[in-house]
Amino acid sequence: MRKFLAFLYGALAYALFLVAFVYAIGFVGNLLVPRSVDIGPVVPTGVALAIDAALLMLFAVQHSGMARPGFKHWWTRIVPVEIERSTYVLVASAVLLLLFGYWRPLPAVIWSVQAPVAAAVLWGVFALGWLIVFLSTLMIGHFELFGLKQVWTNLRDRMSTSEHFRTPGLYRFVRHPIMLGFLIAFWATPTMTAGHLLFAVATTGYILLAVQLEERDLIARHGDSYRRYRQEVPAFVPLGRPARGASRAEVQAGD
Repeated sequence: MRKFLAFLYGALAYALFLVAFVYAIGFVGNLLVPRSVDIGPVVPTGVALAIDAALLMLFAVQHSGMARPGFKHWWTRIVPVEIERSTYVLVASAVLLLLFGYWRPLPAVIWSVQAPVAAAVLWGVFALGWLIVFLSTLMIGHFELFGLKQVWTNLRDRMSTSEHFRTPGLYRFVRHPIMLGFLIAFWATPTMTAGHLLFAVATTGYILLAVQLEERDLIARHGDSYRRYRQEVPAFVPLGRPARGASRAEVQAGD
């Protein structure tokens, strides 16, 4: 019964992640959602900045802090190992939904692309960014990344083994394709408002900081294998052919 409850918990956490992920697309793109980066109660600029900054800070601290090995070591003294990742996913998704619900728009327009063809191209790039995010999670173990594999193997009385350090698909060209997809999706918009710009700048800054912390952990875990990979493969911008060593490297998913 305990293992079944753990599996149910993991499945519910994954379902909440799916809700948050789909809503994130609508939130950033102002698509089919009641509250988005540009849709919601308008308050004085100073108040909106304070609220939005607090929400972004809360997400950054939670998302990166709970992913650090030191926190996991302490946290798994309280939370069973098999549901540690599901708990991380659950809390991260809840914080994201909190951000979506309480975000306050800053409607001043920074730029607006009126040409239909150019706007369509930007929407296409926006969609490409989210596609890169999703495909990248599949390449490194989508269900392990979001906790389902751990609770499933626990339910079946099997040991959950971590993937070796590997570089499948897009990881042969850039070290952080998930983050690259987010950067593309957050910046590709026909209409950039002050609120959207705040969101894009803040999340870009967070991504640049978070990958430094993640790579520090990966170096501590994989040593020279990751150091070589880091030397051969760029972080975000694919430059030419994949490095030879990248296809032979063995890598594990990050945050």
